[in-house]
Amino acid sequence: MKQTPTLLSIAGSDPSGGAGIQADLKTMAAIGVYGAAAITCLTVQNSCGVQNIMPLAPYFVRAQIQAVLDDHRVTHIKIGMLGDTAIVEAVADILMNFKGTVIYDPVLAATTGESLLAGEGLDGLKQKLLPCVSFLTPNIYELESLTDHVIYTVTEAIKSAGDLLEAYPDMQGIVVKGGHLDEENIIIRDCLVLQDGSVKESKRERINNNNLHGTGCTYASAFASFLCLGATKEEAFQKTGVFMDKIIRTGVGVQIVNKNTNGPLLHSFGSRDTI
Repeated sequence: MKQTPTLLSIAGSDPSGGAGIQADLKTMAAIGVYGAAAITCLTVQNSCGVQNIMPLAPYFVRAQIQAVLDDHRVTHIKIGMLGDTAIVEAVADILMNFKGTVIYDPVLAATTGESLLAGEGLDGLKQKLLPCVSFLTPNIYELESLTDHVIYTVTEAIKSAGDLLEAYPDMQGIVVKGGHLDEENIIIRDCLVLQDGSVKESKRERINNNNLHGTGCTYASAFASFLCLGATKEEAFQKTGVFMDKIIRTGVGVQIVNKNTNGPLLHSFGSRDTI
């Protein structure tokens, strides 16, 4: 009997269920991939933002990852929030011997502005983790932090992604998410910048929705899920855009949180369609 592949998420926990490990596993289940999870940090957060972060001991993070690798056929790893330098180093160390595909969503700051990894942690990330990464899925602010360049346009974003790929020749591609660029435009342009210099584009309509907490985590997990199912990088990129459009539309007009704040995405559109 052929063993089912596992997609392992390494990320922080969000008690509100909108982002982090919780969003990752919901996304994987919605797409049809078996997901496992290793938690890096506990957080206190909700639709109002991140109030507190408790990074776990690096040895414990490593032990969680190793337990899954020892027990499952992990073909793909998706990484999200890491929290501090020691966890970055622990994850990078274990990835050195991993032969599969690594998708990293560089969660460096919360939507409300709180720094989630900075200073020495960012330096360690560039030196030790990025050489192990197959695909990056940064938003514009994260791409700016990784390249030390201010970005105003899609052209500048593509140029910065290209520079980053040149610095890390083993990286296959960078998905530049365009949601924070030209926010007055009704069309969102996401770009997949590949190591050979080619660029693929995905366009979708910008949707007015108060439930967008966890979009970055969900996007990266969707991209990883489609890759895990055997899609090419170009196919996975296009499928992810379609998935995000559907999942965002599902939450339009739905009240989830008590206040008029950024509520979580709804990942349950599949079951809602069939019930």
